[in-house]
Amino acid sequence: VGDYDELHELFFEVLAIKECDRSDDIKNKYPKIPYLNSSLFDPLSDIEKKTFTIESLKDRYEIPLYTNTILKNAQGKKETKPLKTLDYLFRFLDSFNFASDSVGIVQKDNKQIINAAVLGLIFEKINGYQDGAHFTPSFITMYMSRESIRRAVVDKFNAVMGWNCKDFERLKEEIDYKDKDKRIKYNEIVNSLKICDPAVGSGHFLVSALNEIISIKHDLRILNYLDNSRIMEYSVYIENDELIITNDETDEIFNYKLNQYGKPIEKLQKLQMALFHEKVTIIENCLFGVDINPKSVMICQLRLWIELLKNAYYKEPDYTELETLPNIDINIKCGNSLISRFDLNDNSSKSIADAKIIPLYKEAVAKYKNVKNSKSKNKIKNEIENYKIQLKGLMLSRTAKEQQLIDFREKLKELTTQGEIFEAHKSKAAEKEYVKKVDFLTNQINNLEKEIEDLKSNPIYKNAIEWRYEFPEVLDDEGNFIGFDVVIGNLPYFSISTLNENIKKVFETLNYFTFLKTTDIYTLFIEKAYKILNNSGLFALIVSNKWMRAGYGELIRDFL
Repeated sequence: VGDYDELHELFFEVLAIKECDRSDDIKNKYPKIPYLNSSLFDPLSDIEKKTFTIESLKDRYEIPLYTNTILKNAQGKKETKPLKTLDYLFRFLDSFNFASDSVGIVQKDNKQIINAAVLGLIFEKINGYQDGAHFTPSFITMYMSRESIRRAVVDKFNAVMGWNCKDFERLKEEIDYKDKDKRIKYNEIVNSLKICDPAVGSGHFLVSALNEIISIKHDLRILNYLDNSRIMEYSVYIENDELIITNDETDEIFNYKLNQYGKPIEKLQKLQMALFHEKVTIIENCLFGVDINPKSVMICQLRLWIELLKNAYYKEPDYTELETLPNIDINIKCGNSLISRFDLNDNSSKSIADAKIIPLYKEAVAKYKNVKNSKSKNKIKNEIENYKIQLKGLMLSRTAKEQQLIDFREKLKELTTQGEIFEAHKSKAAEKEYVKKVDFLTNQINNLEKEIEDLKSNPIYKNAIEWRYEFPEVLDDEGNFIGFDVVIGNLPYFSISTLNENIKKVFETLNYFTFLKTTDIYTLFIEKAYKILNNSGLFALIVSNKWMRAGYGELIRDFL
């Protein structure tokens, strides 16, 4: 790559465009670069619109090197001369080992594969731990995912199958893995899991959850090929938060490759296809995340995309075209997890169902995930936004506050009819009581009108995550919020006292049981995590231990 124009060309005229739709000069210049259908290559995302595009950068400028630079010159000595920006960028990236997060041992055979955890480590260091975010080491995400998701799987099977398994080992004994139809049913049960990280950061926990679910299917002996025959000749396990697959006969690590004729070896092709579609199913159906930082959201999407890319396969008949990637961006939302206009149990769900929005909304979201054409993708995206606007409008008109306002107005109207006024003037005591009632109702109406106007126009709510309808996957067909099976994550922590007064005021109005102006933000996250769980859900969260002894921790101790 000679300049930034070429990078722009590579992203938006090659990777984002099908081979058959590329111009002749692009085909000649990049003959073997595959098309990758992904929102990552959509030109001008929301964040890019606020900045500038890649080709606007100039390579003619030079930048001085950091005194302790790790870059070496041709003689292997520390580089001292200033470098052009693009040269510096590539040399810097090339010096980094993207196969290791410096915590655990990485398999030699996987050295050329990017370890997604590394992206999180780099991002969170560059990001300067903003918004209370901290890097989570792989051994912790791996442990927490294993402990929480396996318990959730046991609960899910017990609920659906009517079993009474006490733990995962007992579940393994109950599973009839030899029956193909039952294996299909069991896979549907696992795929119905809903896992959410409400402070997703760079997506480390969701990647861990993805790998853990595949490991669970293998351990239950229900991991299938696409024809629903069982994958039997391979072992699947997780090491340093990486999914490792080995051949039971040779003990070799699974490595998808083409033979000397440019075709994949049949049994490797079969496994690669199975793993790719397993990952697609799990990402689309099971994994959800929210973060207030748009850059975090993009890195999270990138990490999940890399996990899919590890198992992308060449398609028949000539094996020159890679299987395209789904649009995985829709499950990862940008916004403030702690702020919502609408209560989770809002009673407007019946009206929403009557309007038939929920089924259409669910259908549009499902279609979006696998649409290949960018024009169709944008059309469906607009449909989804329209459904959300309709839902918001319906719910704003039927909130508990709106109903209260209607009730108070009716009472004031009754009070100020001629008959009531006549009664009020019968004595001074009656008149005084009458004025008191009118003043009370008038104040209530004024306060509610202001609160409702704030709900509609307060810029703080622009960022709000409306859990009530944001994820249609956790709504039933009548529009009721069901909740997630697992909420997992490393919560941000900093004192609420550092936030501006407007945000603190909003937190006060949202009726958080654990809210104090001096509390730590993670206490609100714990409360929110509990509330977005379903009735038998589990949460596994990393928090500071100060809540166990600090004064502000009394409320969260009481809540738990």
